[in-house]
Amino acid sequence: MRSLANIITEIQSLGVRVPNHLEGRNGGAGPAEGKAFLIRGFPVNAPINAPYVSRSPYAIRDVERGFVLLKNGEEPVPLELPPEPRFYDARTSDGSMGRQIALLHGKDCLATTVIQRCVHWKTRRGCAFCGTELSLQNGRTVARKTPEQLSEVARMARQWDGVTHMVLTSGVSDSPGSELSYLALCVRSIKKTCDLPVHVQVMPPDDPDRLLELKDAGVDTIGIHIESFDPDVLERRAPVKAALGLLRYEKAWVRAVRLFGPNQVSSFVIAGLGESPQSVLWGSELLADLGVYPYVAPLRPIPGSRMADALPPSPAIMIALYRGVADILKRKGLSSRRCLAGCVRCGACSALHAFEEPVERLVCHSARTDEEKAAAFGVRHQVFVNEQRLFSETDVDEHDDRGRHLVANLDEDIVGTVRIYPGASGNGHWIGGRLAVLKDHRSSKVGELLVEEAVRRVKQLGCTLFTAHIQQQNVPLFLKLGWKPVGPIADLLGRPHQMMQAPLEETGEKDTG
Repeated sequence: MRSLANIITEIQSLGVRVPNHLEGRNGGAGPAEGKAFLIRGFPVNAPINAPYVSRSPYAIRDVERGFVLLKNGEEPVPLELPPEPRFYDARTSDGSMGRQIALLHGKDCLATTVIQRCVHWKTRRGCAFCGTELSLQNGRTVARKTPEQLSEVARMARQWDGVTHMVLTSGVSDSPGSELSYLALCVRSIKKTCDLPVHVQVMPPDDPDRLLELKDAGVDTIGIHIESFDPDVLERRAPVKAALGLLRYEKAWVRAVRLFGPNQVSSFVIAGLGESPQSVLWGSELLADLGVYPYVAPLRPIPGSRMADALPPSPAIMIALYRGVADILKRKGLSSRRCLAGCVRCGACSALHAFEEPVERLVCHSARTDEEKAAAFGVRHQVFVNEQRLFSETDVDEHDDRGRHLVANLDEDIVGTVRIYPGASGNGHWIGGRLAVLKDHRSSKVGELLVEEAVRRVKQLGCTLFTAHIQQQNVPLFLKLGWKPVGPIADLLGRPHQMMQAPLEETGEKDTG
């Protein structure tokens, strides 16, 4: 039996030929062209209308008891087509049809583009892969959904069709950023009517604290989508996003994780825009370390969009990416199953969830929240002040504000930490320090994991020289990990320390695409 992961990957890259009586979406935001169905209980959305689909070996056929998915006319796999939702033909109090206000995505996700217009379509600086205004042009939806319409449809969809969560996205308004406040207004209305978990998708605001407005409105999860970590590709395919810059996205992700929590923030990473595969993995690692779920999905060329004639990546490329990203998720403690709402929870437009493995008990990542950072400082205080008495009151110093603090997380408890910060010369030299592990966990390779993660991190940051002063009793660990002594042992804080240098050449080359 072919694996579910491979089946989903292949049909999302190659498409599925369907009988004429089956329809799918042809426009909208996100991977909008396609048909949703269930394979072995998993929701899947696959392209059915693009020109390349006619060459696909996959086809859906009617059988006596439903439908099957065939590959080259053989190997039938039973599948289920969800019935058309009851709320589609219902009308809101203002007379709008339910299907004009929101649609069923995947198995049980209610989704809508609240503001169907995007200011960047007027200047052709909109995302080349997006079909936001196409649905409006063909009369399938309305330009601006009201809070009342959304709350009424949400109530009907939950009551009649078993919807369990909701997605609100939006084009960029003529006054960029104003859509955030309107989305908050809509969420408040929905939450008053039915307490569905709600996911919203927004551009990174100029002030990350504006995300608090969404949190206060009741938003459960948020998507801030950069789409690609290859700067040249982003400039060609999504010039507005490119102009905002990675730093603005990173600030928004960091603030969002502090507000909504790890695993409740996500970013689409589209494969097939012309990027290098390594840039997808590099970006996914950056996201996951921050606590942001990298929702990697293949390009879905939408008829009528500027990339209508493009092709999705091959299944082989996607399988390699999914395996690499799944390994990152496992190491960083993220899982689609932990997401409360949105595309990550739905999972229909990507096969990534099918490649996921159980999260490791011991993971290492940046301190993502104020609570994690406080716990890391608590570990340091216990080790350096209480146990070793290297400091009388506190080990906090001037490097903490500009440093990056990594933590070892064991079953949601912080049991170790290490700090990295740039040297004063600014020439690619980074310095490690404050490696601390709680006494009960010093035999479980926590220290080794932290050191390896620190080396990996500085490489991502463009480091060319990584050094640290190592207490003499810890030198054997660093030698085991390939570090080399530099100069003689010297006294530091009343204890012998050895300056050591990390083997950066063995950790892989940095590649941002």
